Amino acid sequence: MALATLGVVVPGIAAFYEFVVKGRKRLGYRVQMDTTATNVVETDDPGVFDQLREPLVDPTLVLLRIENNGQTHIDEDDYAVLHDLKAGVTVTFPDRKIVGMVVTELSDDGMRSSFEDGGGLAVKDNRILLPKVPMNRGAHYKVLAALDTAGGKMEQYPPPKVACTIKGGVTGGKIQETRSRTGTPKRTIALVGFLVAIVIAQLVVFTQSNNGAPLDCASGHLTVAGSTAFAPIAQEAAKSYQDLCPGASFSFDMRGSGEGLQVLDQAGRDGKARDQLSFSDGEKPDGMPALLPRPIAFVLFTLVVNADTGVSDLSTTQIKQIYQGKISNWQEIGGKDLPIRLISRNPGSGTRNAFQRRVLGGEREPGTNSDDCRSRDPGSPPGVVRCARDSTDAVLRAVAATPGALGYSELGAATGRKGVTAIHIGGHPATVAEADHGAYPFWETEFGYTVGEPTANSLAASFLRYLTNQVGADIIRSHGDRPCGELANPQLCRPT
Repeated sequence: MALATLGVVVPGIAAFYEFVVKGRKRLGYRVQMDTTATNVVETDDPGVFDQLREPLVDPTLVLLRIENNGQTHIDEDDYAVLHDLKAGVTVTFPDRKIVGMVVTELSDDGMRSSFEDGGGLAVKDNRILLPKVPMNRGAHYKVLAALDTAGGKMEQYPPPKVACTIKGGVTGGKIQETRSRTGTPKRTIALVGFLVAIVIAQLVVFTQSNNGAPLDCASGHLTVAGSTAFAPIAQEAAKSYQDLCPGASFSFDMRGSGEGLQVLDQAGRDGKARDQLSFSDGEKPDGMPALLPRPIAFVLFTLVVNADTGVSDLSTTQIKQIYQGKISNWQEIGGKDLPIRLISRNPGSGTRNAFQRRVLGGEREPGTNSDDCRSRDPGSPPGVVRCARDSTDAVLRAVAATPGALGYSELGAATGRKGVTAIHIGGHPATVAEADHGAYPFWETEFGYTVGEPTANSLAASFLRYLTNQVGADIIRSHGDRPCGELANPQLCRPT
């Protein structure tokens, strides 16, 4: 009885530490400098001050560091502000006014786009408004502000006040000041000792029960097939699961949603589907009654163009006209004088089906007329060059290498990809918030399919649960998508 009780209490304490003491999402700030402009000119690089300086009465300079010091990625939707507000963090300087401000350092160049025009960076009286910057764990940026007195000179000004709320963090996720410390605080030493005691207790329980695996671990081998767009998430989650549950192993055959469903359906007809799972971008086609769907995630897709086209936004009407062959050169819609070359996924692809359904309004893409994606094959009729590739990665590589190319892919795979530009649709970027509220059309529900209901202790059932709990949800979010249960409109994820 005592061991059983400890087996329940220990995970509870661990969960309490994880979500209440340590937290998941935290945004911190440090005031790294708050001094008179004279001191800075004498002791630091004067070029920064010269850039900001104007006739001032009592000038001061403040260097502020904003950092993600939590345990998980923070993205735009985690800033708890109204949807139409672009600023996520407010810095107020009591008794001072702001005369100049620059962003001096970005730990990740991917954050740069958040500070470009329209991103939410602004100055209002004695406040700096900072945008809703997506930040990986440990990422930071710095802001240098030049200020002047709001009245007469003062011996010492009040410190800046920083306000922000992050969803999913500690005590509501409010931004916290972080400080550099020397030595180890007594509270930390006590906490480490307490955790060591918990670990020892767990080892005793696991040793005496002859089962070292955590709760809900399953053993065996699972073959995973289906969507190439969802493959990076599934593979990362499988590796994480194996680290937690050493008795499990996985193999992958991700060749597209349609092909994955066909393989699983045939395995079910042959009575060999017990250890198989398939992921699909969208629902299964008719004629596969044995396949049982489970909504896993709300997956975003994006149109991508070769970076040299000079286009970054297309209306749905323009997209339809391009795929109908009515627009054949980017110059016709404000881009460069380059012929449009369409690079699609092969028929049966879940990404292609989502594009046809969500963006083209149900119209089917015309057949291909090119193998190399640059010129039409001999004997093909005049028109736009059209080719197809068998995976998300192959489409992105072809778009990056082909002048004037236009294609589509899962958002996470396209983000940060060299040589391609993600396209806004009708002025709306590919974000969960935009799609969840009906403004951005190119998304799909990712389903996990099994043949019938797997047994509760099977590896397939356990892995599907893992994908929708906190660890799997973190992996899904890190790729720019959302677990279905976290949407403002979760019904979007349900089968129709």
